[in-house]
Amino acid sequence: MKFSHILVGACAAFLQFSSSAALTISQINGHKFLSPYNGQDVTGIKGLITAKGPSGFWIRSTTLDLDYRSSNSIYVFSSSAGKNLTIGDIITLDAKVVEYRSSAAYLYLTELSSPKNITLVSSGNKAVPIVIGEWLLKWPPTEQFSSLDNWDVFSLPNNSSQISVVNPDLQPLLYGLDFWESMCGELVTVKTPKAVARPNTYGDTWVTGSWRVSGRNKRGGLTSTDRDSNPEAILVGDPLDGTNNPKDTRLGDDLEEITGVVTQAFGFYVLLPLTALKITGSAQPELPPVTAFTSSGGCDKLTVGSYNVENLSPKSSYLPSIAKHIVEYLGTPNLMFLQEIQDNNGATNDAVVDANLTLSTLVESIRNQSGISYAFTNINPISNQDGGQPGGNIRVAYLYNPQVIRLRKPNPGGSTDANEVLPGPELKYNPGRIDPLNTKAWTASRKPLAAAWETLDGKNKFFTVNVHFGSKGGSSSIEGDARPPVNGGVEDRLVQANVTAAFIAQILKQDRNAQIISSGDFNEFAFVSPMETFKKVSGLQDLDEVTGIPKTERYSYLFDMNCQELDHMFVSSAMAKKAEFEHVHVNTWSTSAGQISDHDPSVARFNVCQK
Repeated sequence: MKFSHILVGACAAFLQFSSSAALTISQINGHKFLSPYNGQDVTGIKGLITAKGPSGFWIRSTTLDLDYRSSNSIYVFSSSAGKNLTIGDIITLDAKVVEYRSSAAYLYLTELSSPKNITLVSSGNKAVPIVIGEWLLKWPPTEQFSSLDNWDVFSLPNNSSQISVVNPDLQPLLYGLDFWESMCGELVTVKTPKAVARPNTYGDTWVTGSWRVSGRNKRGGLTSTDRDSNPEAILVGDPLDGTNNPKDTRLGDDLEEITGVVTQAFGFYVLLPLTALKITGSAQPELPPVTAFTSSGGCDKLTVGSYNVENLSPKSSYLPSIAKHIVEYLGTPNLMFLQEIQDNNGATNDAVVDANLTLSTLVESIRNQSGISYAFTNINPISNQDGGQPGGNIRVAYLYNPQVIRLRKPNPGGSTDANEVLPGPELKYNPGRIDPLNTKAWTASRKPLAAAWETLDGKNKFFTVNVHFGSKGGSSSIEGDARPPVNGGVEDRLVQANVTAAFIAQILKQDRNAQIISSGDFNEFAFVSPMETFKKVSGLQDLDEVTGIPKTERYSYLFDMNCQELDHMFVSSAMAKKAEFEHVHVNTWSTSAGQISDHDPSVARFNVCQK
């Protein structure tokens, strides 16, 4: 009954039959990503103008095709042809079928180019939008993007095929890209939209609508999980009326109903709204509560935090805010793993590599806000060898409360000194870098920093490995032509994971009850090959799993439509007992203007007491 009701309503809204032998728009679009008529001239194409943009207009076929694999609408590219036409006009035209993309990395957009012989058939017709999730009982798939992804968008090898080459048959009930391709050109409505990310610098915002979704977290976003990176979301782009989307939208905000046109642009399927987005309700609370984890000052309740502080230098305007996060939201943990600490003059490309001023400035800001005086330790990199901003010389570092813990037999190594696990187990250098001259592992990447700690009574030894693996630079769009998409740097991270994990495994080989924490920005997801290798080789456990954090609440970063977890904490079995852990979403929940770092921090609490 529901199907019949939708069909009758749709037919009443815009079904008009044509007796001509001309191709229909559905036939031009075809049942694949590329038109079977690409490069050909077509004549007498009849359609209703549903929307207009600065460089063309969209028409919907007056001969309705109920094949759910094909769109009944198409874009007509011309900045002049539509000047005297209005929405609601039914026209016929001649044109050339063209597949257009602005980059070889993107999918093609099927369009009609060089329109001519435009004839007005009638005016004043109603352009009724299709409601996504209701039209033909069709809604976006929630897990898989493409039939070419081997059921895993992060499977290896990357870029083993391309949609533009294979041109697969559309299966819009199974694959997200196929669904959005089958809707391309259509005037649609998104009911009860919700923002699942912050807008980019242009105001483009990822949303979901009234259709079913997977991966919904408590904040309202979509969390990327194993074999599910949420193709059901769509990016809302520039409004067609020239207005601007708001830039203060936050993760989980409710939006006013959106009507616009689906298209393909800059590597994504995009909904171009008729007018700007409007926020109708904001997720609460605005920012997360502070952690409830407090330290006992002894071995039974040791607090440990981890934070990528995004290119922090002594002159960073947000340095006091980073300190505030550590003090207020993390509760000044006894030990802090830090990533992206720059040298003393930041991104000035000179011979300076020391970061003592950066770290002491941060320590002083924390002291002013909390009364706690941290000590710090790090190892300088060789200039411009560890990636990041040229001259910034980012590295990992530790802050620690010297009233609670201390380095065990401190003996810091140098930039090129490779740390070793000695009998005991003990470390040759404390702290020391892991295999820093391994060029296969650390091409323009940070070297892990291993350290050994103890409580002030000389007991309760534990080890730490602070990491910041290679970036995802060079990745392709998750909705791009390359399938599976290019996960930039994944091969490097796989080697880095092996090297780091093998070092950790040496400690456990000597003492299977050794207490070990490895934390930082791994730049990878827990379910992707490098991290699976890291867990297997190291023998460590994912603290998310240990503490039972729901999969949808495991995130520390926003990218495209996904809440993602790039920052992890892993522990040995001896550290897992009674461990507590949480991600503090102080940045992912904020507005773009309020974001201090692009990563969320996390905090844990452990019992490191040894008999």
